[in-house]
Amino acid sequence: MDLRFPRPLRPGDRVGVTAPSAGVEPALRARLDAGVAALAERGLEAVLGECLGTAGVTSAPKEQRAAELTAMLCDPTIAAVVPPWGGELGIDVLDQLDWAALEQAEPTWLVGFSDTSLLLVALTTRLGWGTLHGANLMDTRYEPPAGLLHWADVASATGPVTQRSPGRYRTSGWDDYEGDPGVRAMTLDGAGTWSVLGGGGADVTGRLVGGCVEIMGPIAGTPYGDVGAFGEEHADEGLLVYLEACEDGPFTIARTLHGLRLAGWFDHANAVLVGRTGAPDHPAMSQREAVADALGPLDVPVVLDVECGHVQPFLPLVNGALARVVVDGGRHEITQEW
Repeated sequence: MDLRFPRPLRPGDRVGVTAPSAGVEPALRARLDAGVAALAERGLEAVLGECLGTAGVTSAPKEQRAAELTAMLCDPTIAAVVPPWGGELGIDVLDQLDWAALEQAEPTWLVGFSDTSLLLVALTTRLGWGTLHGANLMDTRYEPPAGLLHWADVASATGPVTQRSPGRYRTSGWDDYEGDPGVRAMTLDGAGTWSVLGGGGADVTGRLVGGCVEIMGPIAGTPYGDVGAFGEEHADEGLLVYLEACEDGPFTIARTLHGLRLAGWFDHANAVLVGRTGAPDHPAMSQREAVADALGPLDVPVVLDVECGHVQPFLPLVNGALARVVVDGGRHEITQEW
């Protein structure tokens, strides 16, 4: 399968906004409007879909959500699609999407993380589309800290993109989007950067693929998350698999990582990048120990505390991109090209 990447995002482009998983409740609509305004500040025009509100766990029936997402991704006048955020049950749209139509379409940037990561991985592994694991629309108004790029800047890139760990992160909680819907600055009150499990450094390359651990586990044994087969297709370059935990405890995380291992996710991995997490530890096992239990025996570098998950800030990663990760003394950086 040949990899195909969307064209660079340009001022004047249209950006589709739809919620293939959770919608936005009325009390938080002002934050969605702030995200739309942030797109406009970058010269981008938001195209709002009908699947945005919510009366429950999802924004609309699965058939409607899948149809709207398919239509936006296949519309040649829409350059990117950015859901407001993830959710819980977006998995129900996977077998409702029009995969035949998507296969014939030119790639469109799909941007997001958390529940959206299942769609990103499915498009990359099934169709060879480059997809963008990064901040969603509700987070689009944030200004990235030094060293990192906004997802829109990554999607606009015309050459290699290098980002570096800012060495700062948010220790807990989220901003009050209802009380302060216009908030732009992330609260980065903790200090810390990448490290390699077991010590030492790393200098590795490979094709990026990954997402939220809790979401990747359920699709690993399906046609929508066959990273083992994707790795076989790109065995000459190998993979850089990245994973991050949202909220599951360490026992569940360890089981899920073992499941991914048994499903072949790491068979062609040159390294595994693990996102910093705010998920709880257990008295008998920490989150770090869960990672060590499942991934320590792989005999590849496991880079910890990467800014690619549910803890601010956000490091945009392009699934399918060829990347180089360096952890060496004070150098903690990743370069991507596609």
